[in-house]
Amino acid sequence: MTDLRAAIYQFGATPDLAPADIRLDRLEQSLRDHGATLDLVVCPELFLSGYDIGALVHDRAEPADGPSAARVADMAKRFGTSIVAGYPERDGDALYNAVMVYGADGKRLLNYRKRVIPPGFEGTYFTPGNSPGTFDLNGWKLSVLVCYDVEFPEYVRQAALDGADLIIAPTALRSMWRFVADTMLPTRAFENGVYVLYANHAGEEGNCEYLGRSVILGPDGKEHARADDGEALISATLERSAVLAARATLPYVDVVRSGLPG
Repeated sequence: MTDLRAAIYQFGATPDLAPADIRLDRLEQSLRDHGATLDLVVCPELFLSGYDIGALVHDRAEPADGPSAARVADMAKRFGTSIVAGYPERDGDALYNAVMVYGADGKRLLNYRKRVIPPGFEGTYFTPGNSPGTFDLNGWKLSVLVCYDVEFPEYVRQAALDGADLIIAPTALRSMWRFVADTMLPTRAFENGVYVLYANHAGEEGNCEYLGRSVILGPDGKEHARADDGEALISATLERSAVLAARATLPYVDVVRSGLPG
């Protein structure tokens, strides 16, 4: 069983609403500074554009194969790591709160569109996606859920029932919702026996004061790495055997799959 060397890049947002090229420059520098080879790097929700940027999202939206995607693909290949990056996707007249995934060979592994649009300004700009997002990496099955998506236990349980070992959850969580990062997400990991990578912004942007506190959680709900409230790259080595051990100890997913009594 292959271990997975995974990282989260917690971007330090600023009020000047930096464009995609500056954000990618900072990601690239962080990967250089980190030094160690990684299998997976996860960036926050709408990382390439900024989250709380209002109508500017129309100008920063790109097609799935746009210039930012080309640069992410190139960076993934040069660093030999898969990269997950949130962005506003333009498809015809529709905008989606999307996530691109590029593998270490520079090829696209997934384009996922956030399925549940929360109350607030997102509903003004984004169309909901309508399908789950999964991909395979080094013998692991990974599932992507964006921010509000992962707060629904039904989506995480369905991913686990479909064989996911790891949930990737880019987010733009504000400081007022600390419960989500500190309590809800560890519960999601524990009750499904899956790793969870919860990748947030930090700092201030628009009207948002981000919580930070990105976290890598084990299938027992315990923290493997936790960021503070500033820009950071955190990493951990994930063992797939831990997923099997967690599910053997508390087989919630197997019981649901076979049918709950009554």
